[in-house]
Amino acid sequence: MLLFSLDPDSAFPPALAAALDASLSPLEDRSFEDGEHKLRPLVDPRGADAYVILSLHGGPSQSPHDKLFRLLAFSATLREHGAARVTAVVPYLAYARKDRQTKPFDSVTLRCVAQLVESVGVAQIIVLEAHNVAAFQNAFRCTTLHLEAHRAFDPVIPELVGEGKLAVASPDPGGVKRAQLWRESLVQQLSIPVGFALIDKRRSAGVISSENLLAGDVQGSTVLLLDDLIASGQTMQRAAQALRDAGARDVIACAAHGLFIEPAAEVLADAAISRILVSDSVPPFRLPAAGPARRKLHVVSSVPLFARAIRECRDSWRR
Repeated sequence: MLLFSLDPDSAFPPALAAALDASLSPLEDRSFEDGEHKLRPLVDPRGADAYVILSLHGGPSQSPHDKLFRLLAFSATLREHGAARVTAVVPYLAYARKDRQTKPFDSVTLRCVAQLVESVGVAQIIVLEAHNVAAFQNAFRCTTLHLEAHRAFDPVIPELVGEGKLAVASPDPGGVKRAQLWRESLVQQLSIPVGFALIDKRRSAGVISSENLLAGDVQGSTVLLLDDLIASGQTMQRAAQALRDAGARDVIACAAHGLFIEPAAEVLADAAISRILVSDSVPPFRLPAAGPARRKLHVVSSVPLFARAIRECRDSWRR
């Protein structure tokens, strides 16, 4: 097995390698004056089961499309030089939010990314909490492995929520299944009743609108408000306020991916949100270290989920 990291500044790949009791394989990464790059493995990949690790979030030094091209070019190079199988390990999958046409002539970028990934010979892709699981699985023709973020959150929940009533909520109708699955998991894990709630939300041209309609009983509950990602934070803030208005005791904003684009630092400081829980798929570099939103933040490692998935892939391939 060969493990390659295409982001030398990320702490995720070394942690994943350590969890797998493996080492990151060396590669050459050169930049040219006009911004082009050269990537090549410094070990012979012939016959190898190769894993290429890169989270496709923007910043702080590269855009999502910069990173996407790096993933494509390096994966193609491995295949060209005889790698038996290439797996893309992508904690955050960029362009997955546009998974269907909502306006005339819309581009379905998730399908475009899938076609690009498959065209360079990637045999399978492992991602954490895709925006829409069904759309993700249907867009790709190669093997897909989808990891649920709540599996990473489960171990910290008992300490985080303490005693009292507990509920899981979705901030919009699109995330209902994600929240329901976590509720079922918590009922099994904690052996207590766990409530459920749903908040209405509409988005068009990037503008969020809703009447903050809420279905479900959250009176006196600590509510785990679950979404796939936090961008500006406005969806979480609106939903948290609706839950507070309905009598929630505390609201913990939970998401697999913390993008935290402006004005997230200000929005998430709102008192309606008690804590913020995210995975390490995207480092929280956009939140000021001394700000109130950062003080609420709790980052959970998704490395064990990826390590388990890769072990299973490796063992299955060997058989």
